[in-house]
Amino acid sequence: MNHPTRWSPFRQMTAFDPFAEVEDAFRGWMPRSGRQLERAMEMRLDVTESDKAYAISVDLPGVKKEDIDVSVEGSQVTISAEVKRDASKQHGKEIHTERYSGQAYRSLSLPQEVDAAAAKANYDGGVLTLTLPKKNGSAAKHLQVA
Repeated sequence: MNHPTRWSPFRQMTAFDPFAEVEDAFRGWMPRSGRQLERAMEMRLDVTESDKAYAISVDLPGVKKEDIDVSVEGSQVTISAEVKRDASKQHGKEIHTERYSGQAYRSLSLPQEVDAAAAKANYDGGVLTLTLPKKNGSAAKHLQVA
C-alpha cells in the first residue's frame, strides 16, 4: 500500500514515544499501525550552487534507476521514487520489519530558473546526483520605485 508522506525537519526531535513498547507487544494481533506508515522513505538531500548551476545530491538507498523520476519546470524540481520489495514470505512469518516499500516524492523550488534541456541526472551507489544549469537571462531584477 502506498502512502504519501510529508518531510518534517522535526521528526527526529519528536521521536520519543512512551507507547512504543505497548504497541510492540500487540504487533502480531494489530493491522499496520500509523507508526509503521510514518517510516516512509525520506529523501535526504544536499543542494549546492555555483555561478552557472545547481547541484543536488539525494540519498535513495534501495531504489532501482528505472524507478526514479525527475521533473524540472522553471525553478521547481520534483523527484519521485518507488522502492519495491519482494512480497513473498519464503522465509517464514515476518516478526519485525523496518525496510520501506512504496513511493515517496520530494519537491523543491530553487532561487533561479533551470535550463531543463541541459540538466543531467546520474544515479550511482544509492545517490542521485542532479546537475541543473541556470537559465540565462532569468536572474532576479530589482525595480527602482519612482
